[in-house]
Parts: sequence; structure tokens; C-alpha cells
Amino acid sequence: MSDTLIQIFVFVLVTALIGLLTYLKCRGHGRGTGKDQQNKEYFLAGGGLAWYFVAGSITLTNLSTDQLVGSNGNQMALLAWWEFAAVVGLFILAKVFLPVYYKYNCTTTTELLEKRYNNKHIRAVIGAMFFLSSALIFCPAVIYSGSLFMKTMFQVDIPLMYIAIAFASIGAMYAIFGGLRAVAVSDTYSGVLLLGMAITVVFLSLNAIDYDFSGIPAERLTLIGDNDSPIPWHTLLTGMFFIQMFYWGTNQVITQRAMAAPNLKEAQKGVFAAMGIRIIIVPAIIVIPGIISYKLYGDIGDAAYGQIVGDVLPAWLSGVFAAAMAAAVLSTYNSNLNSATALYVCDIHEPYINDDINVPKLSAWVTVALTFISLALVPVYAQADSIINLLQQLWGLFSMPILSIFIVGLLFKNVHANAGIAAVIFGVLLYGSLSFEFSPFHAPFGLHYIHLMFITLIACVSFALLVNKFVFGQKASLSFGNEQLEQA
Repeated sequence: MSDTLIQIFVFVLVTALIGLLTYLKCRGHGRGTGKDQQNKEYFLAGGGLAWYFVAGSITLTNLSTDQLVGSNGNQMALLAWWEFAAVVGLFILAKVFLPVYYKYNCTTTTELLEKRYNNKHIRAVIGAMFFLSSALIFCPAVIYSGSLFMKTMFQVDIPLMYIAIAFASIGAMYAIFGGLRAVAVSDTYSGVLLLGMAITVVFLSLNAIDYDFSGIPAERLTLIGDNDSPIPWHTLLTGMFFIQMFYWGTNQVITQRAMAAPNLKEAQKGVFAAMGIRIIIVPAIIVIPGIISYKLYGDIGDAAYGQIVGDVLPAWLSGVFAAAMAAAVLSTYNSNLNSATALYVCDIHEPYINDDINVPKLSAWVTVALTFISLALVPVYAQADSIINLLQQLWGLFSMPILSIFIVGLLFKNVHANAGIAAVIFGVLLYGSLSFEFSPFHAPFGLHYIHLMFITLIACVSFALLVNKFVFGQKASLSFGNEQLEQA
């Protein structure tokens, strides 16, 4: 049997085993009869995720081909700062955001905005922004990058779209038939496999150079970035931690897992476990193989991870690795599907179109529509890197403006919802003028984009409070204290 056939056989076997174990774990769980019960079961796993499923799902939803391939493709230790900073974001999620989400019994993160601002429209606006980002950016991007990785690894001569259809179909089935429970359980089983394989790659890579890092330039090994590096050291003092606060604390795709535990304490245990994984395991697996590949092959960019994996793993083990990478792709994809569907159903359809619905049935139709949109955009992503970069930059427009109204909503009371919406619009325009190269205000004083995100955040918070006072005639007052933290 050829090496390729061995890889494919092991890949199919392991992937099927994960599916079987997920089915056995999830069967027998009902979806409830009332709409609220259906929402809770389908989007929050009935509030029944144990801490280890919370930790596993958070971890694998974040890890995908983009991160493993892209971070190692930089071939430098500096990228580990994204993971170290993520620990702060997770801590803020556990101790600041989760107590409030649980206090208000939220199904979506945006529901918190409705309850803090006492206005459903602000929830719908932000929910729509999150929904469109999943539909137009994250779902198609992960399907494209995962399909490309699989085609390259197995060196199969079939159209990329065939692989994309397979990924999208399997991911949609997890999201449709199992809801968040199936997604989280499969994430955890797949996460154990992925982390185990990634650690194996690290040690085999180290063995390949006899643990000798000599000859690697110092700038590839340092954790202190200069002004020309991807992460200048001073960005750690401004926007870096707010980026993490937004991603881990307000992003429905991530926080939905932590909101699906039986209670706050169980959710916090899961987040703390995810923090431990983030500190001990993730930084090593996203930078060490890339650094070693620089010593072995030179500056080869995004090809670094695939090259070193192909060289250090035996054929049968590379099949297991392929299954782990496929699991990472499916996890990120079906997590985005389930979260986007929750945002549409809870934030848009029920308040504005029809409140009397069959949640699983409507969710299935939304998931199918998102799947077709994802597949339709795969050829667009495949045409040019510039399109991907543009879409990611467009998503960057929303992060700090969205975070600003969460901050205003948590820190202050008596703020008009339209002041928050106005601040979001202002922030999108401001960051666009500062970040896009065609703008006359592009990168003022040569500031790094992470600094610009910090400036945008401060400007949005200030704008919301000023509009609230001078346009709507309301005086905001500080409200974040013991009331919000009593459950922490």
C-alpha cells in the first residue's frame, strides 16, 4: 500500500471515529418544546456543557489552519505574544464578562447590549455585523484555507471545490443535527487529537536539529519586537489587550461556549482550563516548528509548517495529523455556523420577523444558506491574496467600535442606545480613515495599526458619551461595581 493510501485510510478512520464518539455522547438529548427551551438547547447545549467541553471547544474553535500555518509561516518567536495576550483576554472573559452574561441569562453576547441599553435595535445592529462577518469572511476563509491545506498535504489532483464541498457539508451536518452540543463535544475530542499531534511535531522538529538553535538570527528568536517587526513591543501597552478583550469577551463564536455551562463557576473553570492550554501548549506549537524550518529550509513563509510536518512525520502518522487538521477546520467552520445562526434567529428573526418559530427548523435553513454562501465565495478567496487581506481589514473596522459600546454599556447607565450606534458608525469611519492606504489620514505619525485600534476605541467611548450628553441630553453615570461583579 502506498504512503498516500495509508494517509487517506488513517485520515478517514480517525475522522469517522470522532464522528461516532460525538454521536454516542450527544444522542438522547432533546431539543425542548418551547421556543426559549429550543434556543437554549440548540444554541447553548441546554446549559449542560461540563468545564472540559467548554475548554476544549474554546481552544479548538480558535485553532485552525490559518493559525498553525500562518503563525509558523512568520518563522519567528514574536508571534507567541498573540497567545500570551490571549490569556489576559480569557481572564477578562471569566471575571468580567461571564458574570454579567450569566446574570442577564444571555443566549447571545449582543443580548447583553439590549438589556443594558434597554433597546432591541442596538442588539440587532451589532448582531447583524457579527453575522455578516461570519457569513462573508470567516466561514468561506476557513473552508478555502482548510481545503487548500488538505489538497497540498495529500497531493491529490482533484478540484479544490470538491474538497470544500466535503468540508462544508460535514460541518453543516454537525451544526444542523447536533446544535452547539455536538459542535462542542466534537471540538473537544478533536482538540485532544490536534494538540497531541502538534506537540509531536514540535518534539520531532526539535529532534531534527538536535535541539540546536545556533545559526538562527536573533530577531527570529526574540520576544521584544522593534518598530519594524509584526508586533512592536510598545503595542503591548496599548491596543493588544483590547483586541484580545474584544475577541474573547464579546465575540459570539468564542463566548457562546462559555455561556453554555450549567452555571457561572463551571463556565469559569472551563475558561481557566483554556487559559492553561493557551500558556503551556499553544505558543510552542505556533512558533517552534516555524523557527526550526527557517534553520532547515530558509525563509519559505507559509510553506514552513507543511514542509516540516511532511518531513518529520511518518506516513501513517501524517494521516492522523491530517485528520487533526481537518478537525480544526471543521471546528472553526461549524462553530461559526452555529454562532451566526444563533445571532440571526435570536437577534433578527424573532424580534423583527416572526417570534413563533420552530428553532431547529429555521436554524437548519439558515445554516444551509450560510453553507452555500461560503462555497460561492471559495473561488473569490482563491483568486488573490489581496481579497483576503481586504476582507480581514474590513473586519478590523468593526472590532474596536463594537467593543466600545460593550464598555460603555457595562461601565455606564443612562446612555441612549442611539448614542452607542452613532459611536459604532463613527468608529468604523475613523478606523477606515486611519488604516486604509488611499486615505489622506493613513497611519498618522507612522503609528502601528494596533495603536490605531486603541485610539479608535478611546475615541468611540468618548464620542458615545458626548453624543449622549449633547444630542440626547442624558447624563451618563458610572454603574459598574458590585452589582455586576457579585457573581464573579
